[in-house]
Amino acid sequence: MTPSTVSLNRRVFTATLLVAGAVVLTGGAAIAAPAPDLSLLDAEWRRRLPPQTYAVLRQGRTERPYSSPLVKEHRKGRFFCAGCDLPLFSSSTKFDSGTGWPSFWNHFPSAVKIVTDRSMGMVRKEVRCARCDGHLGHVFDDGPPPTGLRYCMNGAALAFRPA
Repeated sequence: MTPSTVSLNRRVFTATLLVAGAVVLTGGAAIAAPAPDLSLLDAEWRRRLPPQTYAVLRQGRTERPYSSPLVKEHRKGRFFCAGCDLPLFSSSTKFDSGTGWPSFWNHFPSAVKIVTDRSMGMVRKEVRCARCDGHLGHVFDDGPPPTGLRYCMNGAALAFRPA
């Protein structure tokens, strides 16, 4: 073995350990691929997304309660951002909040970001996709254990894939 082969093998071994550790830390959640260039112009988002998905993700609108079939989705699987396909939520964290929107008590690590929303004359915590910055919904402090949080998401902002 040459010194460069040993060095390469060490790098491969170290990279493998890092990926395995990340899988363990995320409970087996998929590691997100490097983010594609999602600094798209508004016209490109409008072309790529169905009208209701565009209105929610790119304009911050809210769908009507109980209008999404994902409210009644109870199969095992994952919920992804409908704009960029980033894994956001596991079905194991979904619960029936009775609000009419898909609700979760937790998200995958680094999948979402929380920003202050001062619209509609109140202050709320808006949930946005960490990759494409799309509006997903809001998070409230009235959820079940273990987090006590309710991530109240617009179904139009999500895509579901069964396990």
